[in-house]
Amino acid sequence: MTERALRLGTRRSKLAMAQSGQVADTVRQLTGRPVELVEITTYGDTSREQLAQIGGTGVFVTALRDALLSGDVDFAVHSLKDLPTAQPDDLVLAAVPLRADPRDVLIARDGLTFTELPSGARIGTGSPRRMAQLNAYARNHGMAIEAVPIRGNIDTRIGFVHKGELDAVVLAAAGLHRVGRIDEVTDFLSADTVLPAPGQGALAIECAASNASLIAALAELDDPYTRVAVTAERSLLAALEAGCSAPVGALADLLADGQIVKEMRLRGVVGATDGSTLVQLSTTGPVPETHDQALALGRELAAEMLAKGAAGLMGERAL
Repeated sequence: MTERALRLGTRRSKLAMAQSGQVADTVRQLTGRPVELVEITTYGDTSREQLAQIGGTGVFVTALRDALLSGDVDFAVHSLKDLPTAQPDDLVLAAVPLRADPRDVLIARDGLTFTELPSGARIGTGSPRRMAQLNAYARNHGMAIEAVPIRGNIDTRIGFVHKGELDAVVLAAAGLHRVGRIDEVTDFLSADTVLPAPGQGALAIECAASNASLIAALAELDDPYTRVAVTAERSLLAALEAGCSAPVGALADLLADGQIVKEMRLRGVVGATDGSTLVQLSTTGPVPETHDQALALGRELAAEMLAKGAAGLMGERAL
């Protein structure tokens, strides 16, 4: 008797389908079981409002988690940066696979890089985090740009540039890689210019805490270095009491000496969206060996940032 197919819950967007399809292929190879994609529409996919207005955190996740809890799907794939920082007790993050490029990128008209954009250039992004840092960079380097709030999938966003409505848009490198459009990028934005969202470029594979055999199988996909890095980043975000719509950037990267990983550096930024104020700090220490050590690293940096005035930059917190 053949085992029944594992059901993988995914959002319907082209990007979600691409990344879920890649995970499904890997799980098929690992388990020898068929895997079928179950498409689930989330509130974040149907609402046309700005992400910050509809509550930011969790709008792409709740429907997938409901499907997991009701048993309609066996596991789900999320973009880690969409996940709320609090993990429900009855669900487990079974795997955080090796992270893709965490950077933000620019797709601009005429092949322009960020610093080549003309004065008054209109740059589209739906992210207060990107706006704060782009505006701060522009202020510090004598550039005049206008950050324009946009929503929509990758096609829609790039379309604004092709149609001439915007000079450029900022997107995540990882998403463009996954849908095969990375060659349209005109500039990779260094993390020194724009720190990515906590968890950007990483995927989260979640399943019910009661499904021990599936948890064990999915654990094969886990990359321990990626997991400690994103755990530290998300701990920083949680300690700043920020949802994923808040203007917080964080990146933990591993500092290696040759092939030997020596230390982990965690950088964090929070800023006013007009770029007038940024609180940007970093800390470097031994690579965390446990989940709790990774959490502590994020909390410590967040405490330093709050002491430097980060709290006043977090904007209105949705209750």
